[in-house]
Amino acid sequence: MATEITCPMVGKIVKVDVKVGDKVNEDDQVAILEAMKMEMPIVSPAAGTIKSVNVEAGQEVDADAVIATLE
Repeated sequence: MATEITCPMVGKIVKVDVKVGDKVNEDDQVAILEAMKMEMPIVSPAAGTIKSVNVEAGQEVDADAVIATLE
């Protein structure tokens, strides 16, 4: 079952730290979001392997947008 990694608020993706096939642990940083002039890490909610990455650096995202999925 796939687990979605979502964006907590509206902002811009500054950096993506993972690619498809990477293994991550719970609380590993997946991307950095810039919102309200602050940079916030987006972390993995669980351990697994990155199945898809749906954003790239510089992309504007909405709240609850799916950043990546874990398998």
